[in-house]
Amino acid sequence: MASPRLETYCCPNQDAATQLVMNFQPEVFCGVCIGSASISLLLTVLQLLPKKGQSSRKMPKASSSSTILLLISICDILGSLGMIFRSSVWLGFPGFIANISVVNGTSMWPSVFCVGSAMWIQLLYSAGFWWLFCYAVDSYLVVRRSAGLSTIVLYHMMTWGLAVMLCVEGIALLYYPSLSSCENGLEHAIPHYITTYAPLLLVLVVNPILFRRTVSAVASLLKGRQGIYTENERRLGTEIQIRFFKIMLVFVICWSSNIINESLLFYLEMQPDINETPLKNIRSAALITWIIMGVLNPMQGFLFTLAFYGWTGWRVDLKWQKREIPWESMSSSTVGENTYPSPVNYQNNIHDSKKTFDPYIYLSTNIMTVKGSCIKR
Repeated sequence: MASPRLETYCCPNQDAATQLVMNFQPEVFCGVCIGSASISLLLTVLQLLPKKGQSSRKMPKASSSSTILLLISICDILGSLGMIFRSSVWLGFPGFIANISVVNGTSMWPSVFCVGSAMWIQLLYSAGFWWLFCYAVDSYLVVRRSAGLSTIVLYHMMTWGLAVMLCVEGIALLYYPSLSSCENGLEHAIPHYITTYAPLLLVLVVNPILFRRTVSAVASLLKGRQGIYTENERRLGTEIQIRFFKIMLVFVICWSSNIINESLLFYLEMQPDINETPLKNIRSAALITWIIMGVLNPMQGFLFTLAFYGWTGWRVDLKWQKREIPWESMSSSTVGENTYPSPVNYQNNIHDSKKTFDPYIYLSTNIMTVKGSCIKR
């Protein structure tokens, strides 16, 4: 799971709150992380593989939104691999792990492993947060001004640039002046926590606003064709709204425990002695949410694929040939300049492949035509 406590544990002078969670049943916690990450990894890959029975029609170039969804899944897969590797070493080599926080240790490799694995997990999940933010931005821009694949380069620059910058800055401030002599005190660790949770809070606060504006813009756009809002157009708008709701629901489920846990640990750090009897319930709540984080954080990858594509089935087609895959658009035909994507085509697309139909991508492939029709009115 992803938590700034993983990096804080690498310092020799750990705070009491970090010691509380990191030393609580480490074998059980690592086993939970390995199990959850492995299940999520396997199911996510299964979801993304091409399936038998899917249409073999030649597909158009994937939209920027479909590319972003795939990149989010890739970040989750790589983050899960980092969790599995870190937890496996933690379980398999307890003597190696015991030297991580030893002052004046004879070997630097335990500390290198501790910092490197923690940075890998943080960087990948932070990049996933930024990609999710880019998805909300792209959804809004597609409806407003038809953002295309050309913007994906800007999204790459913003996502990886901000993820790397925040990760490196937080780590540099945490381990100042050196890993073997980290400065003690809560003020020293706060910048690291801010750089870790900033993209997470950004998605929680800004994405619902952008999704809401996108849904409203789609409704206005569909009504503008003839001044009416038919049943098929209403169904299309509802599908988009449900898609956005599922995405935010998965995100809140997987990461709300992190915010609760960090708030509890932050409160404990401000106490003179966290082992006092009145703080027993808070300590218990912090430990419970710590275990929940180990379960839910890695499961984000699989749950997101369910929100993005639905359940794609078990029948994997390993014949790698040009065919439609779940993250590509359902619409393969080029719509004429003066025509509007008819409700009949929308219905046919649903009947052709209910599980892989993406109403948002279907709309984005025809957005210019819709706008053209509205302007000519």
